[in-house]
Amino acid sequence: MIRIYKLCLMIQIHRLEGFYWVAKAGGYARAARAFPYPITQPAVHQQVKKLAAELEMELFERVGKDRMMLTPAGQCLYEFIGPFFEGLAAVIRAVKAGEQSGELHIHAETMMLHRLLPGWLKRLQKRCPQVKIDLREVASTDLEPLRAGEADLLVGYLPELPEDIAALQVAKLRGFFILPADHPKAKRARLQPKDLGDDPFIAYHQGLIAHDLQMQALSMHGISPKNTISAGSAENIIAFVESGLGYSLVPSLDATGPKSRHLRAIPLLRPKIDFPVYAVWRKDAAENAMLDAALDTAPRVES
Repeated sequence: MIRIYKLCLMIQIHRLEGFYWVAKAGGYARAARAFPYPITQPAVHQQVKKLAAELEMELFERVGKDRMMLTPAGQCLYEFIGPFFEGLAAVIRAVKAGEQSGELHIHAETMMLHRLLPGWLKRLQKRCPQVKIDLREVASTDLEPLRAGEADLLVGYLPELPEDIAALQVAKLRGFFILPADHPKAKRARLQPKDLGDDPFIAYHQGLIAHDLQMQALSMHGISPKNTISAGSAENIIAFVESGLGYSLVPSLDATGPKSRHLRAIPLLRPKIDFPVYAVWRKDAAENAMLDAALDTAPRVES
């Protein structure tokens, strides 16, 4: 079997095709009629004859006027190449109809995975029902798995775009101060962030870009937290604030802030900054129909 496999790598495909149809039809004349394109019986015979010569073995034995039976070697070869030719027509039809299949490996930050990806992936599945998606949650936008080929697409916030990375903006993050809805100051009509400065602050873990952005914004509002609690994601921070542990500053994909009856959200107006969310991929990535489909179905950002 191994020897036949190695030989097949050097054999012209049309000779294998001729062999396949003779084996399937049981004879040369019937094979010529079964071919998916016009071909003569002598041409089919020559394909099989040259294949047998290359392999240095008999593939058929004649058992009637136009009845050929596979030899043990021919049966082995037929079992190997049969699935390829049997599935080829369906694959060609699917490609022509745009019904591509394949795998797509996506890494996404927690917020994007929960709030941006579900609708996006539904559109992708509708476009490509056969797509296989490997979706992984990441704490931050690490480009190394992308560069190493472990991910096809990375979705999240990037402070800058390297030269080897292509990007498509798929969303926009806005900053909001959040506090518990039952906080004593939550009902104030003109609540200012500095009014919360003495309360515990729920921060991102140190070392994350989001933590640095939080501290910069607090500093611009003259706030220096005296007591902090750290968490790794916006979802966890929101949960801590809802439980009454303190207040925080978080990004939101929604223009009106995080949705919860247990929160009050105050837009970050000074400085008012919108952070772009990108879908990024390697510029030198190999052709990938699933990646193209994902980008075609990606959310569009209003200007």
